[in-house]
Amino acid sequence: MSERDRARWDATYTDRTVSDRAPGPPRAFADHIDKFPTAGSALDIACGMGENSVWLARRGLHVWGIDVSAVAITQATELADRHGVSQRCRFDVVDLDDGLPDGPPVDVVLCHRFREPRLYQALRARVAPGGLLAICVLSEVGAEPGRFRARAGELRAHFGDLQVIAEHESDGEAWLLARVS
Repeated sequence: MSERDRARWDATYTDRTVSDRAPGPPRAFADHIDKFPTAGSALDIACGMGENSVWLARRGLHVWGIDVSAVAITQATELADRHGVSQRCRFDVVDLDDGLPDGPPVDVVLCHRFREPRLYQALRARVAPGGLLAICVLSEVGAEPGRFRARAGELRAHFGDLQVIAEHESDGEAWLLARVS
């Protein structure tokens, strides 16, 4: 990622404040929280301010959240401290343009509102057998096409051979929840 893009993301997060309320599940997966484990490990891709990481940690998982913004990572660390789950959370600045960082398979890979098709295979490979892939991206379905928006059927095309639990595509958003065999 260019320094200009990194600076733009840092500026975006600088204008946001860490909430005092307990983070809940990502809206896309709110009707399927019973499918998320309450123990094990998780990788939160492009974690931003850490809301999803903290939610997973409060469920009982050990979470590694990664994001390109150092400002967001600082806020994520503060949020985990505030909600008493800092011992279950690790946050690191990672430029995903360099690929997914090395690490062991995890029970949950959560990728919410970040799209990089070049990483789809790596995301799938990081999920342990029996684990869960939860991915949500901006979509062209019900919205204007754009560089950061998935084409119709993109998630199904890349992940449809997994055990799909639920999926949705409309109103400018696409998401898929699947189990890896």
